[in-house]
Amino acid sequence: MASRLNGLAAALGMGFGGALFGTLALAGLSALLLQVEWLYTALKLVGGAYLVYLGIRIWRGASVPLVLDTTAAFEKESLLRSFGFAFVTQICNPKTAVVYGSIFAALLPASPPHWLLLALPPMIFVVEASWYAIVALAFSARKPRAAYLYSKKWIDRIAGAVMGGLGIRLLMEGLKVRPS
Repeated sequence: MASRLNGLAAALGMGFGGALFGTLALAGLSALLLQVEWLYTALKLVGGAYLVYLGIRIWRGASVPLVLDTTAAFEKESLLRSFGFAFVTQICNPKTAVVYGSIFAALLPASPPHWLLLALPPMIFVVEASWYAIVALAFSARKPRAAYLYSKKWIDRIAGAVMGGLGIRLLMEGLKVRPS
C-alpha cells in the first residue's frame, strides 16, 4: 500500500512539473510567435521532425521486452520525497519542454485566445497527474501489469504511430506555401 501512495505522490509531482513546462512553453511560444512568423514555421518543422523521430523510436522499441525485477525490495520513502523526486525528474527532462513546444505549435494558432492560455496549464496538470496515477495504480497490480506486458508490442506501435502522425501533420503544415 505504501508503494501505491508513493506512486500517487510521484504522479502529482509529474503533473506539477508538466504544468510548469506547459506554462513556460505557452508563455515563451505565444510571445515569440506573435512577433516572429518564421520562427513559428521553423518550430513546426523542427517539432514535427522530432515527433516523427520519437514515433519511430517508440515503434522500433515495441519489440524489446521489458524485464521486471519483482524481487526488489522497496525502501519506505516519505510522500513528500516521492513527490519531489518526480517533480525534479520531470523538470530536468529537456524533452518535456520540446514535446510541449511541438504539440502547442501543432495544435494552437499563432495567436491563441487568452482563456485558452489560462486553461491549458491546469488541464496539463490534470492529464499528466491522471496518467501517472493510472500507471502507478495499474502497474502496482499483477493482472494489469501482465496484460500490458502481453500487449506491449501493439500498445507501443500504436503510440509510435500516433506520435509520428502528429509529427507528419506538423511537417506538412510547416511546408505549406503561404501567399505573399
